[in-house]
Amino acid sequence: MRLFVFVFLLFGLSGCSQRQSSNNVARPVKVIIADRAGFIDKDFAGMATADDAVNLAFKVSGQVLAMPVSEGEVVAKGRLLAELDPRDIELQVAADRSAFEQARSQLARMERLVQHEAVSQQEVEVARTHFTQSQSTYKNSLDMLKETKLRAPFASVVERTYVDIYERVQAGQAIIRVVNPISTSVKFTLPESGLPLLTSDSTAFTVTFDNYRDVRFVARLKEYVKTSSDASGYPVSLKLIDVDPARYRIVPGMSCVVTMRSVDPQPDAVSVPLSAIYAPAQGGTYVWVVTSNDRVSRRKVTLGELYGRNQVIINSGVESGDRVVTAGVYRLREGEHVRILNQ
Repeated sequence: MRLFVFVFLLFGLSGCSQRQSSNNVARPVKVIIADRAGFIDKDFAGMATADDAVNLAFKVSGQVLAMPVSEGEVVAKGRLLAELDPRDIELQVAADRSAFEQARSQLARMERLVQHEAVSQQEVEVARTHFTQSQSTYKNSLDMLKETKLRAPFASVVERTYVDIYERVQAGQAIIRVVNPISTSVKFTLPESGLPLLTSDSTAFTVTFDNYRDVRFVARLKEYVKTSSDASGYPVSLKLIDVDPARYRIVPGMSCVVTMRSVDPQPDAVSVPLSAIYAPAQGGTYVWVVTSNDRVSRRKVTLGELYGRNQVIINSGVESGDRVVTAGVYRLREGEHVRILNQ
């Protein structure tokens, strides 16, 4: 019996010693030194858009005679894209030319007769007016004849054709769409909260494309829409600066990430990674701050806005220079001794 009591006491003392030893073991943690954010980076999904894109249409009605291009084809400036049957307009041109020649001959005859006082000056003015009108009509019909041909306004790619050969079309009807294959424009949608920072002189933009992940292209604000009818955000257009098209081929439709860097509106606020935030089930938001004796103390904090990929602004509760735990925040206890791994 005495032997049993002795063994029991021996194991009990050994267990207490082990628990005490485990309590004295410092938990390894990683920390970050809280500092003022200074600048806030916000990322938005964007897409490269065409610098030049246009739907071409005839100014006159008629039947499509030819379309010597196909979708996806690269065309040079001035290349014939589509043509209307010109026969009806050619007949009109011939009639207007005949009327113009007749009016010119009549004016010349009246000017000779007025010198011999065979006609009045008023009759000469009537002939001159008729000549001017017929000349204008003739020039207009010649212009209409030129409008039976659609030509590429710039070096481009045929993105889409809307009609077929022999189809009859109306004036102003979309016939073909061409786009500039080289893009230096980017569009993205900005939420309402970022609108005040958009036109600030301190706001800067960089763009990263999926095809060139290691390159950040500098961009400037081009234009933006000041209204959002569907409440989805404000469309913003950027212009890429100093892009070498021979090295980086950026075409319309390429996806990208737009980074907008702006000055932190609260200069006294600090920033920490999102992984440093401790939000227990009981409610509230906290961080663990490592004190001077390498023990952790829970601090209640007021969160600001998210920015970048994993950062959050702390409006109150943490000061610049505090050592904030960034990993394993849900395993810590108040006053626990810690060992900093990234000292």
